[in-house]
Amino acid sequence: MQLLTVKIDKPEATNFILGQTHFIKTVEDVHEALVGAVPGIKFGLAFCEASGKCLVRLSGTDATMLELAQKNALAIGAGHSVIVFLGDGYFPVNVLNALKLVPEVCRIFCATANPTEVVVAATDQGRGILGVIDGASPLGVETEADVAWRKGFLRQIGYKL
Repeated sequence: MQLLTVKIDKPEATNFILGQTHFIKTVEDVHEALVGAVPGIKFGLAFCEASGKCLVRLSGTDATMLELAQKNALAIGAGHSVIVFLGDGYFPVNVLNALKLVPEVCRIFCATANPTEVVVAATDQGRGILGVIDGASPLGVETEADVAWRKGFLRQIGYKL
């Protein structure tokens, strides 16, 4: 077995969601969940089929996001993985619960815009995702001023009242 990391290649502010699923129907069901959660959403998704033709299956509403999804899915190369890239102005928090309710979705590894590395195990059979490195390590513990900033920021952007 070989362990490797695959860096997610994307523009800095682009959000994405990486998960594990279990069936070819994932492509259509994830697509339907996303457009049902946020009408007009711009996204691209890629699903790595783990049997049969073992193709990267694609769907989405935005050509740039589809290209990102395809490129990163091929780089990760893990069977039954799914990656969704969200267009500008769309965020995981708005679609994550809908994705978790898709029957084929087994788990979500991350939902982020941070620099991310995917930890992958490779064997003679294929590849599997062990986990992710999402962003950087903590540099300390928040102070009272940091708490005040966090609370103010969440209210400023409309996520808290």
